[in-house]
Amino acid sequence: MATFEQFNLPKSLQKALDELGFIHPTPIQEKSFNIILSGKDVMGIAQTGTGKTFAYLLPILKQWKFQPTDAPRVVILVPTRELVVQVVEEVEKLTKYMSIRVLGIYGGVNINTQKTSVYDGIDILVGTPGRTMDLALDNVLRFDALQKLVIDEFDEILNLGFRTQLTSILSMMKDKKQNILFSATMTEEVDEILDDYFNFPEEVSLAPSGTPLEKIKQSAYAAPNFLTKLNILKDILTNDESSTRVLLFVNNKRLADYVLEQLEEDFPEQFGVIHSNKTQNYRLNTMELFQNGELRGLVTTDIMARGLDITDITHVFNLQLPEIPEQYIHRIGRTGRADKEGFAVSFVSPKEEEAQLEIEELMDYEIPMVEIPSHVKIAEQKLEFEKDRVKMKTNKRKIDTERGEAFHEKKDKNKKVNLGGPGKRNPRKSAPRNRAVERKRNEKRKKK
Repeated sequence: MATFEQFNLPKSLQKALDELGFIHPTPIQEKSFNIILSGKDVMGIAQTGTGKTFAYLLPILKQWKFQPTDAPRVVILVPTRELVVQVVEEVEKLTKYMSIRVLGIYGGVNINTQKTSVYDGIDILVGTPGRTMDLALDNVLRFDALQKLVIDEFDEILNLGFRTQLTSILSMMKDKKQNILFSATMTEEVDEILDDYFNFPEEVSLAPSGTPLEKIKQSAYAAPNFLTKLNILKDILTNDESSTRVLLFVNNKRLADYVLEQLEEDFPEQFGVIHSNKTQNYRLNTMELFQNGELRGLVTTDIMARGLDITDITHVFNLQLPEIPEQYIHRIGRTGRADKEGFAVSFVSPKEEEAQLEIEELMDYEIPMVEIPSHVKIAEQKLEFEKDRVKMKTNKRKIDTERGEAFHEKKDKNKKVNLGGPGKRNPRKSAPRNRAVERKRNEKRKKK
């Protein structure tokens, strides 16, 4: 089994790794090390939780030599503020015995403070695309000395709508640099930017984006409504002693706040919530409390599904299935990290059965279903978002009093009638996603 000593790292870097307790590189770290070291552009495809941060930091730091410049020589772009903080911490840990200045920049804090820090001089800059572009447009941040650009969670940066900022930053940078990109999925949008800005990047692929992580035990409950989901969740949290560090995912901010309120009744001061409506300080403080073990769990939206390395998560609970199947992989990837076993439990309402089938098709794996314990109460009440909205039909046809009813009858007869309907114009919208999904759906119905 490979060890980090085979990388022939400088003593200062190896000593920092030893103190962190890291002995064996992960597969993505082992596969990408020599390629990144070669100076070629690299496109790494690897699932979340595989050690991508060290995969690009170790070869970069191995080559590090002092140069008399205050402009950044390495720029690392990541999608969220929390991930900026995390990557800065990782750099600081690895460079404990090296003379390297690192700075993290992101929105939501005073830009003038960050400008002062940039003027003081930096070697490695970690930032979100928005704030990085702001400082570059103000001519505070310069890329004259740039040698390496790292874009981590590339697909998520694009999903969050940062394409304009990203392409603006790329256009400000010189061509003669190494580009290192890591992404969990390969999308058309990722491909387009690769074609436009990068020089034939060599691909390092660890696993298909839909492959379930082997260390994660998945299961699901069929629940009629959201309140029943909460009842099952509370039962698990009460009776399963192993559920000590948990993440709970929902699809929107309002519901995240509601879930926290419900958990407070049974588990006071054991849970926190993180979503984009919370202030930067609140989010960072809540994360710190969770990391330190002062909170048992976090309720959150998909802002937490990517990139963040939270140690020793025992369980991931999906109170709602994500709308994008790939996002399920990123969510459950928060557990089962660093060769530890993890559990992913999903609660599936009737309206989410289609989403479950698409997730299973993506993974090529059928999630085992679990019976609801007999002592758990099945709620009858539905929350507002679950209720079917009835649309009232109104007769908007008005009678032209001058021409009379007969004229309108004649005009209606002359109207063109499209017998095809929307399904004929766009079969994708009316047809099932594909035959495999339809077949699995029919099999499940037969079992019921």
